[in-house]
Amino acid sequence: MKHFSLQQQWVLFFIALLMLGILYFKFYYHPPLPPEEIVKEIVIEVLGEIQKPGIYISKVPPTIKEILEKAGGLKEAANVDKNSLSEVLETGTLLNVRRGSSQEIKIKIERMEANKLLVFSIPLDLNRASVEDLCLIPGIGESSARDIVNYRERRKRFGSVDELKNVKGFGEKKWKEFREFFVVRKSE
Repeated sequence: MKHFSLQQQWVLFFIALLMLGILYFKFYYHPPLPPEEIVKEIVIEVLGEIQKPGIYISKVPPTIKEILEKAGGLKEAANVDKNSLSEVLETGTLLNVRRGSSQEIKIKIERMEANKLLVFSIPLDLNRASVEDLCLIPGIGESSARDIVNYRERRKRFGSVDELKNVKGFGEKKWKEFREFFVVRKSE
């Protein structure tokens, strides 16, 4: 039986290393994904006197007119305030399209229900959420929800989400866990 020379052994060693490297990169190494822009979807719900009521998702904040067009338009021809149609909507908006007097259509801009907001990862407004709404958040029970509402009532409103740390039972750790579920909107 013939043995390989030292030079041949070195060549075989490098070929084996090369094959191991190729196998590693093919099956185990996953390069980091290129940084992509985080696209936040704009979620709008439309109800009422509309052809296709439902929830509509847009990549850019739509106007009332654009959402009404996506929803197939009004059920019947009617007068609509043209100035309001250019209003830009934010995510979590509920458009309630109702028939007013005679042929006039009223468009009421509201907030989607808490359960729908949470499904789309849209934060709840700490100044408007009810005990029932707060209980929808995983990890917040009725007692904690009541503490949040009681704090809000004593202070008249939350000034920021950071104030959640001041609520009984909420410290830095619990605040970090739940802060993504909340927002504090300007009072209207």
